[in-house]
Amino acid sequence: MAKKARKRIEEDATPAFQFPEFDEAGFIWKEYELTGATTIAGLLALVLGVGCWALTAAGIPWFVPLALGFVGVVGTYFLIAWARTGARHYTKGDWAGLIAFVFFGWLAIWFVLINIAPNVL
Repeated sequence: MAKKARKRIEEDATPAFQFPEFDEAGFIWKEYELTGATTIAGLLALVLGVGCWALTAAGIPWFVPLALGFVGVVGTYFLIAWARTGARHYTKGDWAGLIAFVFFGWLAIWFVLINIAPNVL
């Protein structure tokens, strides 16, 4: 029996995958949009941290500022969605990053202020 002739690889070479065109303008727009949202998240973390410290320094039980902080962290989504018109284009990862930024920023500011100035008010 005769051997079957091999096909040349170059003849059947069709690319299996082609990268899509990179949308530079869309990328830059989303980065600017996320910069604004990160600014809002940072300010919210600062306000929550200072507010919780003020409540703690005033002698209010610890669970009240803690509850206020968690309400603020949950409210991050609603505040940013209201303030930024492009928020509907954010991915789950964008939202997770913003909420984590507020959560850890709030806790850091609150704890640092408690340790530096526990009873100033």
